[in-house]
Amino acid sequence: MDRLEAMAMLLSAVDKGSLSAAAREMKVPVSTLTRRVTDLEEFLGTRLLTRTTRKLTLTDAGAAYVAAARRILDQVHDQEREAMGEFTSPRGELVITTPVQLGRLHVLPIVNEFLSLFPDISIKLLQSDRNVDLVDMHADLAIRIGELADSSMIATRVGMLRPVLCASPAFLKKYGVPREPDALSKIPSVVFNSPYLSPWRFQLPQTGKIITVVVEPRLQVTSPDAAADAASDGVGATLLLEHDVAEALAAGQLEILLPDFEVEPVPVHMIHISRSLMPIKLRKFIDFAAPKLRQSLSGFGKSVVVERQPS
Repeated sequence: MDRLEAMAMLLSAVDKGSLSAAAREMKVPVSTLTRRVTDLEEFLGTRLLTRTTRKLTLTDAGAAYVAAARRILDQVHDQEREAMGEFTSPRGELVITTPVQLGRLHVLPIVNEFLSLFPDISIKLLQSDRNVDLVDMHADLAIRIGELADSSMIATRVGMLRPVLCASPAFLKKYGVPREPDALSKIPSVVFNSPYLSPWRFQLPQTGKIITVVVEPRLQVTSPDAAADAASDGVGATLLLEHDVAEALAAGQLEILLPDFEVEPVPVHMIHISRSLMPIKLRKFIDFAAPKLRQSLSGFGKSVVVERQPS
């Protein structure tokens, strides 16, 4: 039995939640993966997994073994990368995950410049507006919008982004300019479903209290550029991050509403898994990208906008 292979299969089954999902991930037959895990249990003389038709559950012995196996495989992986030169010269593939619009507007230009300087490094850029798990996606680095949960990840703050409420001039002429957050429940809205903008939150200027406004969306979308386009076309008011609507604001297609009721800007971080050894390719990218991202995002999160007065 190849014990390292069996460990890898066990970890994949635990991370994916099922033997079949792990088999698909590792591109092996389910019977092969099941046999390897069973062989490992027989070798150890204890059951590691409790299998049901719905899920896998670790036994106490299994939980302890999985934690140890994860450390062992991480060390093996690091040693392999060191032997291949990843810890002595900048080379190999970097997997980076980023929100879609942030990636397009701010990260991709930096990635393109970085690649021109480091010909032995390739980058896989995973763009998604949901927070993906770095371990599950085998990612080296994530760029995250919003407050971070407590974890063992290493985080580097690179900027702040201001949530802004916007609508088109034609929409405001038709429905009027809302003067307080409660008025938003009476007008059409375009909602971008995101973990850092849903639900719509505002801060009362007199007390600093945070309130939530329930809106009935005329349109729901899963990307900020779609929300900005729909709002520019007059479908409804929308709540987005300032960088998502910067071009539309500059062109006069959208106007910012209720600036006095805005919540605090949300942070942007680069995060990566804490390891005893960091590949030079990752260190080079962080050192290169962090100051450039700070510069790219420096114009957001601080500006003051004067609210349009009702006509």
